[in-house]
Amino acid sequence: MPGSKTIRFASLHDVELCTHAAVGERRAFGELVRRHGSAVRGLLRRMGAQPAEADDVAQDAFLTAFERIAEFRGEGAFAGWVKRIAARLYLRKLQRDRKLHLFAEEGVETTDSTGGDADAAIDLDEALKTLASGERICVTLCFAAGLSHAEAAEALNLPLGTVKSHVKRGLDKLRTRLAPAHGAALEGRRENG
Repeated sequence: MPGSKTIRFASLHDVELCTHAAVGERRAFGELVRRHGSAVRGLLRRMGAQPAEADDVAQDAFLTAFERIAEFRGEGAFAGWVKRIAARLYLRKLQRDRKLHLFAEEGVETTDSTGGDADAAIDLDEALKTLASGERICVTLCFAAGLSHAEAAEALNLPLGTVKSHVKRGLDKLRTRLAPAHGAALEGRRENG
């Protein structure tokens, strides 16, 4: 068509894509989904969602984001904004499924079923699976979804101190789990420092 302008959405910044999406340009929002879909699904899997469940919640999160795109002001990253939407939707799903009460329980441990030796490479996703449910979800909300401790406490309907405890215990366990060969590197740092 003469006078029409073809926009190359792949070359635009997220904030520009949001501006186009806010005026109804679905292809612009499609580019945002293409860019950030796997990160949102990854966050949900780290929170404990099974792959199909993560796909469903991620889809709902992007639909919510599309409906509310005019609310995105560009003050933070779009990825962080949609991850917070996804995290909150997943928490609501857990509440509906009556699973959330498990997260408030103190001292619930999961066992490591990998049976691998200490020298085996361990990735973060596998390490997160070894945490108690409450620890995993609190660590993921605060570090992967970017929520503050207070925001996580509000989203989980837990006392702030409980969220902080879960995060501290979870991080301590992750440090131990991910430390090289029984903490030999940490020991060397302590002796030298």
